[in-house]
Amino acid sequence: MTALLQRTPVRLVLVLILAIALVGVARPSRAASLTKVAAFGSNPGGLGMWVYLPDGLPAGAPLVLALHGCTQDANAYFTGSGWRKYADRHGFALVFPERIDASTFPSNCFRWFAESDIRRGQGQALSIAQMVWHAVSAYGVDAGRVHVTGLSAGGAMAAVMLAAYPDLFRAGSVVAGLPYRCSPPASTGACMGGQVTRSPEQWGDLVRGAAPGFGGRRPKVAVWHGQADYLVDKVNGEELRDQFTDVAGVSQTPTSVTGLPGGTTLETYGQDDVRLYRVAGAGHGTPVDPGGAEDQCGAVGAFFLDAICSAYHDASFFGLTGQPGPSPSPSPTPTPMPTAPVQCFTADNYAHTLAGRAHHSGGYAYANGSGQAMGLWNPYVTSTLRRTGPGYFVVVPVRSC
Repeated sequence: MTALLQRTPVRLVLVLILAIALVGVARPSRAASLTKVAAFGSNPGGLGMWVYLPDGLPAGAPLVLALHGCTQDANAYFTGSGWRKYADRHGFALVFPERIDASTFPSNCFRWFAESDIRRGQGQALSIAQMVWHAVSAYGVDAGRVHVTGLSAGGAMAAVMLAAYPDLFRAGSVVAGLPYRCSPPASTGACMGGQVTRSPEQWGDLVRGAAPGFGGRRPKVAVWHGQADYLVDKVNGEELRDQFTDVAGVSQTPTSVTGLPGGTTLETYGQDDVRLYRVAGAGHGTPVDPGGAEDQCGAVGAFFLDAICSAYHDASFFGLTGQPGPSPSPSPTPTPMPTAPVQCFTADNYAHTLAGRAHHSGGYAYANGSGQAMGLWNPYVTSTLRRTGPGYFVVVPVRSC
């Protein structure tokens, strides 16, 4: 090497030295970030979808959907809630549905109170289900390990998803939210004020009625509520407890009561089928606890309360941290409501629409019922659809039929 340098012009020597130095410098890797998904289905609810995939995420990783509260957006919940820490540390994907609507006050509220948005196969509920199907097909996440959580209106919408799509979720968490179908028929004000009470069986019947053909194992549910909540009365936490314990078929008497940091009391029901976290002195928001310890997370701010890291406890409850979690739920393929023979159809997308198995919009085809995207609407793109109920089709690989 020395002899070579002696015979080489000085300018060329400098170039060689720089090249050798660059070989030893690792190129910086592109860090994972929150990314907007341009299209994920017919999206009848008009929602946005944001995804966070940690670097090196393996195929078959779990998925958590996190729904923001009113006046927030996807980025605010991604930044403040603490979920990113555990996604990075334990290797699971995050999806943040987003509702942007500045025309109402408070703005950006998921429509947990609107009949057209809380029923299976309709509106915002269907849009969120389509996000799950898109994540499974596009990112290879494990369809049997999908979870949902949310704050306030997002928490109420998480309860909607657990009721209307129990086949999609392994477990869920409702933070400062409301029971499924409190409104309608009651007004949002009456529900938020804690003026609506029903028996556990009455609450449970509302959930069972949301997916009457479902016969599988119900998702486990955690409920969080500040005991000084000034927007959504703490009674709603107890009504949620009654609703989902009845659905799980367990008593409304806790099997254990545990003291946790931040003035939090954890009540466990059944075989950890339902949890109720009562956060003493906390107002309205997602409990967080900034810090570097394993059980600390998040950033304090508007509707992020300095108390306890709820994301850590939910991730553990979901079985994402190596701690015991819920047993797997049935396949997330939409459960047929009325009985009908399961049948598969393989054809081009144009033929599917002519046969009434799909519809088209903006040059793309979508499966009837599920609304799953099938690709371009033309005779050159072939898809396989499985009929799981009258007028209800899901996109499947041809080998699955």
